[in-house]
Amino acid sequence: MLKTENVTKCFRGVKANNSISLEAKRGEVSLLLGLNGAGKSTFIKCICGLLKFDGKILVGGKDCRSLEAKRVIGYIPETPALYDYLTVDEHLDFIERAYKCKNPALRQQLLDRFELADKKQKLAKELSKGMQQKLSICCALLHEPELIIFDEPMVGLDPLAIKTLKSIFEELKNEDKAVLISTHILDSVENCWDKAYILSLGELKAEMASDEDGKSLEEMFFAVTGVEDK
Repeated sequence: MLKTENVTKCFRGVKANNSISLEAKRGEVSLLLGLNGAGKSTFIKCICGLLKFDGKILVGGKDCRSLEAKRVIGYIPETPALYDYLTVDEHLDFIERAYKCKNPALRQQLLDRFELADKKQKLAKELSKGMQQKLSICCALLHEPELIIFDEPMVGLDPLAIKTLKSIFEELKNEDKAVLISTHILDSVENCWDKAYILSLGELKAEMASDEDGKSLEEMFFAVTGVEDK
């Protein structure tokens, strides 16, 4: 579903991403791991067509910057990108109009699962950081995308919302969707991944499958990033 080839992104001559090639397949949860500053968010913004880059990124066989690709991507940024003076309901209305989608049952299900049903008339700026993150997730899932990209999705979420989100990862996988999760908190994605890619200083340093024998994900992460396991 997602394929990147030699993706490089420079800021004023400094390579934030250096020749990254990877895949996120349907029916799998793929992880993009790395310390803060490893280049994960920059790479994700390239995938979503938000930044110019060198190399190739295909989503469903289409260039990631094309409308065809953008229609099938659901993106949850690390910091929710909401409109302060739109209500929860108005945000979902906006998504439905933008993507020309209408699924009242899914909309209500998302509101209920993320405890937003009683906050439909609240402005985004009136929501807590955790509730803003929940709304961001609802907006990304409402048009039933084929590739869902989460950038540090657990930040600000309460334990129940984290449990709900992990269940959604599994549901999306079972629906043959491709899921890519960027994080540096290994515990947040324990037991819910199929393929992991580890970045360090903007480069892809290692990859592993969940069914591989040998080092654990944690051991591999520490070995690649140079962080001591204490």
